[in-house]
Amino acid sequence: MATHSRQEMATQTGRESKMAKTENRDDFNPEQVKNLSSVLNALLADYFALYLKTKNFHWHMSGAHFRDYHLLLDEQADQIFKVTDDIAERVRKVGGVTIRSIGHIARLQRIADNDLEFVPAHGMLEELQADNQALAHSLRSAHEVTSRCGDYATTSLIEVWIDEAERRAWFLFEATR
Repeated sequence: MATHSRQEMATQTGRESKMAKTENRDDFNPEQVKNLSSVLNALLADYFALYLKTKNFHWHMSGAHFRDYHLLLDEQADQIFKVTDDIAERVRKVGGVTIRSIGHIARLQRIADNDLEFVPAHGMLEELQADNQALAHSLRSAHEVTSRCGDYATTSLIEVWIDEAERRAWFLFEATR
């Protein structure tokens, strides 16, 4: 069994890290990889923020329609979370690196947290509706970037994610009427 010094291991890790950042897949040039990674990582941070907020409201739901809202938010959270792996894998497939920590998410997210001790059920639904609409808007902007870069696979996925975000917003809107 070969033993490696810390310096050799650090050098190897540095090479692997550099390779991970610069390896180009699918014929995207470095500028395209940067643009795709940037827009997708921002989306990924938003998805994690929206997932956690949806679960927060799911856990703290109360009121006359508790069961219905509790189940609705659980279903929506599951759908939101499932997209996170697809986004991260697209970043890696195009040759980029993706987020690595909660802190990284916090620096990139555009969906605001809600740390209030109490939010009425109606307020929760309205806030999540607005967040899903904002996510759909961000997805449309990302769609423009992925289209310009010729990333047809991501562009296609984003079209599905727009529909899902709009559907979640619609359900939340109808539940507040």
